[in-house]
Amino acid sequence: MAYHFDFLSTFDYTDILLKGVMTTVELTVIGTALGVAVGIFGAWARTQGPGWLRPVVSGYVELIRNTPFLIQLFFIFFGLPSIGVQISEMQAAILTMVINLGAYSTEIIRAGVSAINRGQIEAALSLSMTRMQVFRFIILRPALQKIWPALSSQIVIVMLGSSVCSQIAVEELSYAANFIQGRNFRAFEAYIVATLLYLALAILLRYLLRLIGNRFVIARRPA
Repeated sequence: MAYHFDFLSTFDYTDILLKGVMTTVELTVIGTALGVAVGIFGAWARTQGPGWLRPVVSGYVELIRNTPFLIQLFFIFFGLPSIGVQISEMQAAILTMVINLGAYSTEIIRAGVSAINRGQIEAALSLSMTRMQVFRFIILRPALQKIWPALSSQIVIVMLGSSVCSQIAVEELSYAANFIQGRNFRAFEAYIVATLLYLALAILLRYLLRLIGNRFVIARRPA
């Protein structure tokens, strides 16, 4: 029997789709900002931090990079309340994204930090700069210049991975697609629309990250 496409029935739920898109954007913006901050701290800890902190951060990175995102999400959303820590669906999703991106960005940024010429660091220290000043002005900027494309790709991956958050009823884009096909029984159309919206979000995010990199990272390359 021939299948009759009916995309109009999906677009009857445009408000649900738009809410899903906006929630996905919110998760991505907050998760990226905090996750990259965690990554910068982790990279500092693994390269410049005190000896006791390095194995702690290394253990965190290995744990997160070698366990599924879904299990991390379930652990935070279902596990924490069992020990008395109450957390909402949105808070659990954001926290999981921050922890996940933080681990991956730690390794990405650390790779850039490790590529910095040791002579530059020693020269800065000889000018009486503190280690924190050296990391901020001599190490971090050139490191970000080197790893910005890789970091951008990881941010896009985390944005796409936010679709898993529908499993704990966060009303992002994949949740919207599930909701719509559960109402109109047009699964093909609902998921095609969701796929195209994710594609558009990924392309837009890559473009914005490229602009940010060109304006605030690469443009500040030392002479």
